[in-house]
Amino acid sequence: MKISLLSSGQGSQYVGMLKDIYENVESAKKKINQADEILGYSLSSIMFEGPIEKLKETRYTQPALFLHSSVLTDLIKNKVNYSAVAGHSVGEYAALYAAGALSFEEALKLVSLRGELMFKAGEYLPGTMFAIIGLEDEKVVEICKDLTEKGNGDCVVAANFNSPGQIVVSGSADYLRNNINAFKEAGAKMVTELIVSGAFHSPLMEPAKKDLEQAILKANFSNTTVPVYTNVFAKPTFYKEELRNALILQLTSPVLWTQTLLEMQKDGFDTFTEVGAGKVLQGLVKRTLKGVTMNGYDKFDDVKEVLS
Repeated sequence: MKISLLSSGQGSQYVGMLKDIYENVESAKKKINQADEILGYSLSSIMFEGPIEKLKETRYTQPALFLHSSVLTDLIKNKVNYSAVAGHSVGEYAALYAAGALSFEEALKLVSLRGELMFKAGEYLPGTMFAIIGLEDEKVVEICKDLTEKGNGDCVVAANFNSPGQIVVSGSADYLRNNINAFKEAGAKMVTELIVSGAFHSPLMEPAKKDLEQAILKANFSNTTVPVYTNVFAKPTFYKEELRNALILQLTSPVLWTQTLLEMQKDGFDTFTEVGAGKVLQGLVKRTLKGVTMNGYDKFDDVKEVLS
């Protein structure tokens, strides 16, 4: 059995995240309180009590998801013998923490900054994202390219390659909404707008890139204890400078999740353990790979066994 640890990304957040673990596990309670101190506001109260509208703002969603995944990683790491990690979008920061590339405080500060900068970028250059179901990757990329060429400065790009036949596109808000029929006319089975604060993993995040890049360059990275399969390259690396570079590029580049999972399977991984909110990544593994095992840790009931 060869285990890969997967950290959840945006869209899987829910009110009540970590609340049961906070109430039942003293070490987790300390970590969550520490996060509130580092951030200078009560992230935990937003996670525990909501409202959901506030939790869905990317400046809060991102640190909440990181905290959730990192607390769970701490609880299971001595019992789950993982030998690689990956994280979907913001989940990559939790994966870097799990691999020993970043300290908890350093990673949390970067994620918080990333969330703030992406929120502001979304206000400055309004964008949106749509899930496109039932089209080949190449066809989605072709339509995006065509729309961008006709866009007079507006752009549409493939942002997340989530699983075969499920791609998320990002683009200029009004332009993408007005032209979304291009995907339906090409045969997409379903087209759904996502509730997001901007066009993530696209050139519309460029206003956030400079400040985030400076912070990433200043942060103290270490070579990792296990390989990290990065979103941008879908290849494993242990090396801190490669991880730093991948994290900088990730903001405006597509998440190659399908390719990452296929690469992991090719490298012999047969068990995929999701740490974080919900079961989204387990679903993507199921749709992408055959003959593998999936499990996950989210709530206190999930970690009770490994804590005993």
